[in-house]
Amino acid sequence: MTTYEVRLTQTVEIADGTAAFQFTKPAGFNFKPGQAVDLVLIDPASPNAENLRHTFSIVAAPFQEELVLATRMRDSAYKRALRSLPVGAAASIEGPFGSLVLPEDRARPAVFIAGGIGITPFISILRQAAHDRLPQHLRLLYSNRRPEDAAFLEELQQRDRQHENFRLVATMTAISKSSRQWDGETVSIDGAFLKRAAGALVAPIYYVAGPPTMVEEMCETLNRMDVDDDDICSEDFFGY
Repeated sequence: MTTYEVRLTQTVEIADGTAAFQFTKPAGFNFKPGQAVDLVLIDPASPNAENLRHTFSIVAAPFQEELVLATRMRDSAYKRALRSLPVGAAASIEGPFGSLVLPEDRARPAVFIAGGIGITPFISILRQAAHDRLPQHLRLLYSNRRPEDAAFLEELQQRDRQHENFRLVATMTAISKSSRQWDGETVSIDGAFLKRAAGALVAPIYYVAGPPTMVEEMCETLNRMDVDDDDICSEDFFGY
């Protein structure tokens, strides 16, 4: 796997407890929307090199000039080291890898199911799709506890208004704990939700990304809906 050096150019909070880290994009680094990299932090003082490696889906689309990764900021050795990186600090990435990408057959619609920070690979896919003006019908089911927790929500809402081939169906499952107004869905994603949200889409391919328990439940739900495993692409976000 190829290793590239990158440098941090910006850190931005994009939701409560969630930050995006923008790095320089290495020359010759090519990837497909939805793929991931390992980000390796350079810290000679660390007693355990394994603590300095973490896998992240790439938020930026291939056409963009920067490389952006986003994550929940948990209290772990790795996340503390990541948060403390100053602008200009060097790190390295290994990759890209991952199969959470659109198929070559663009005639079939795609339904994305994202839980929390599992949204990151779909942001890359949707940005590139808009840039390329893909005619493919894309639908995103996005579950969070509160609007405050939903990274990239405003971008997705704007994309929903501007692109006729994309639809966002967002749900907030703990809206009573939010200080923001929310007029959308407030239930957990289940079979009925999926059927209602997918609407009249014909033979869509389903993509699922989020916490492992959520991904497992969604895949089982899709199977009960007679969706074949070959039409389900999933990715767990362990330790996100």
